[in-house]
Amino acid sequence: MNIKPASRIKQIKEYYFSTKLKEIASLREAGKDILNLGIGSPDLMPSYSTIDVLVYESKATGNHKYQSYIGIPQLRKAFASWYRKFFNVQLDPNGEILPLIGSKEGIMHISMTYLEAGDEVLIPNPGYPAYRSAAALAGAAVREYHLSADRHWLPDFEALEATDLSRVKIMWVNYPHMPTGTKASKALFEKLVAFGRKHQILICNDNPYSFILNEEPLSILSVEGAKEVAIELNSLSKSHNMAGWRIGMMAGDRERLSTILKFKSNMDSGMFRPVQLAAVAALESPRSWYKSINEVYARRKKKVCQLLDLLGCHYQENQCGMFVWARVPNDYENGYQFSDEILYKNDVFLTPGGIFGSEGDQYIRISLCSPEEVFVEAIRRLEGTEPAGEKARAN
Repeated sequence: MNIKPASRIKQIKEYYFSTKLKEIASLREAGKDILNLGIGSPDLMPSYSTIDVLVYESKATGNHKYQSYIGIPQLRKAFASWYRKFFNVQLDPNGEILPLIGSKEGIMHISMTYLEAGDEVLIPNPGYPAYRSAAALAGAAVREYHLSADRHWLPDFEALEATDLSRVKIMWVNYPHMPTGTKASKALFEKLVAFGRKHQILICNDNPYSFILNEEPLSILSVEGAKEVAIELNSLSKSHNMAGWRIGMMAGDRERLSTILKFKSNMDSGMFRPVQLAAVAALESPRSWYKSINEVYARRKKKVCQLLDLLGCHYQENQCGMFVWARVPNDYENGYQFSDEILYKNDVFLTPGGIFGSEGDQYIRISLCSPEEVFVEAIRRLEGTEPAGEKARAN
């Protein structure tokens, strides 16, 4: 029996990591001890109080029922307090915050709520592949805006202004930026808000990396009038080491979130109540907890930089987030070739930057989500490898 899939599926591909992890699994089955330095899945633990609350509340009668589509009030209030404390942003927990089963679903909810055939979406290149996939599934046309090292991986607003923006409905931004590690700034967010207001474009900032190796967390919603034109997504996956828990949120204008809820309420039935209560405990973590996590990432980053020096890669030292973005030596055609050579020669996997867009073709990305001893072992394996290009570090 031949049942054809919907045409929308032809617009997207299987996620790169899905296919590459299958290959890595096959290599391991064949006896290869592959070190995977590519995936950004935190290996550190949530706070002890977070886990204690989950265990305790899981044993309580009545906590296993369906939950509200808008999350429990305690969680919305905790998100509001978190934004007030760390971002200096005031949010009404009764309307301006919508908890999500991970922020990735928020990308899809926003796209399906606002996009249809004939609309266009501005997608960063390089950028998170899910923005492109969600736009395609919603039937909209993707328009890339190119980010480059020459412009410090920031949007070229003059170039965008010179184009026809009349069909653009959404612009996806992601600062701190993945994969390049470029930090957010108040000036950038002000430009984005002004750009969105001028052209009637919804600015969507995906903001899960604010707390990783970054002493100044920023939200686009801290800009005056931002709620009129912007939505922000956030997540506990990276900031609180809770990637598998699937806890996220979106914040913005109450009417806009109410419209998105019409779609969301048809897609899920709320989060497990003990998980939501545990998330409250996570959001109440003191500044000292975030500092302790960043001390671990800082030590790991030093090892990654040592590894990149061995390989002759160029990188900026002031990146934030849980990755290091580096340009491969000129002797290589692209990051894919470089990554595959290291994988097959040294049994170490590094993410090729091209999976995030053509502007990343000459780059690789290394995740900080492995214990220090794994990076030490990777360095040991690579010490006998002659770099193809001159050892250098971009300052």
